[in-house]
Amino acid sequence: MNTIEEIANILKKLKSAVILTHMRPDGDTLGSALSLGRALSLIGVKNEILNEEPIPARFSFLEGVEEVKLGPSFDAEAMILVDVSAENRLGRLQEYFRRRVHKKLTVAIDHHQSNLRFCRYNYVAECSSNCQHIYKLILALGVEPDRRIAQALLTGLVTDSGLFSHADVSEETFLTAAACMRAGADVAKITYEAYQKKTKARADLYADAVYHLRYFLGGRLAVAVVRQSMLKKYGVGADATEGIVDFALSVDSVAVSVCIMEFDREKYKVSFRARSQNVSEIARVFGGGGHVLAAGCMLFGTEEEVLDRLAFTVSQYIEA
Repeated sequence: MNTIEEIANILKKLKSAVILTHMRPDGDTLGSALSLGRALSLIGVKNEILNEEPIPARFSFLEGVEEVKLGPSFDAEAMILVDVSAENRLGRLQEYFRRRVHKKLTVAIDHHQSNLRFCRYNYVAECSSNCQHIYKLILALGVEPDRRIAQALLTGLVTDSGLFSHADVSEETFLTAAACMRAGADVAKITYEAYQKKTKARADLYADAVYHLRYFLGGRLAVAVVRQSMLKKYGVGADATEGIVDFALSVDSVAVSVCIMEFDREKYKVSFRARSQNVSEIARVFGGGGHVLAAGCMLFGTEEEVLDRLAFTVSQYIEA
């Protein structure tokens, strides 16, 4: 694996780059991309940020997010992947990456233990937010974070750490957050826009999903189901499901919380959360991955088949 300093020296020599973010973008992949893109611009590296879909409205407060593109507008010298653990996490941009991976310089900066090290240059280390790595990289580039960079970085720190509540939050997490605050980041705005602010429709969806929580394994496993019919009923998109999976961990008996969202006919996006159980191991059984306490995968079959497979598999791993 490369060091942050080695990655910085590589980036300093570039003339142009595209920054690739993962499908269903969250605050960490966007914060990583927007802050790094700003830093590269400040040292004269032409760049643009790509994502496979329009950015969720809750991140519209971030400066520069309106410039994120669905596809490239120029032929860049390098592809930089931030918070992306595997090629398939690029979604529709996966084909774009694959067609160029052997022709372009590729760099990955990530914090998932399941990262496959599929780029030429990789910096991968587990921590609460990839923005911790990006902050160090920006300093190594010789850039002092301005308010715009700081706001993007702190958004990643706040959202991927669960408001600094996850077990992997460290001293470094807080020190990075403090540096962002000194540079002008507004934590109150980030917390409200990314976490607390909800449309009535999203609040209604959340209430519906939570009301119909299903429990398995003597209450140790809780599952929230979000069907396409529910999204249509409340007039919301898939991004409105953000945060539903976290709710059940507040139930004292629950060790693993799962949200399954119907993505297509007999195709479900599955999100895992836990307080201490390594759910990335469970996700890997189904071809997914992620963090120790937060992971995901895709499952296929009817809703009941998916629930049965989840309950059985979790029962093989869950701590008594």
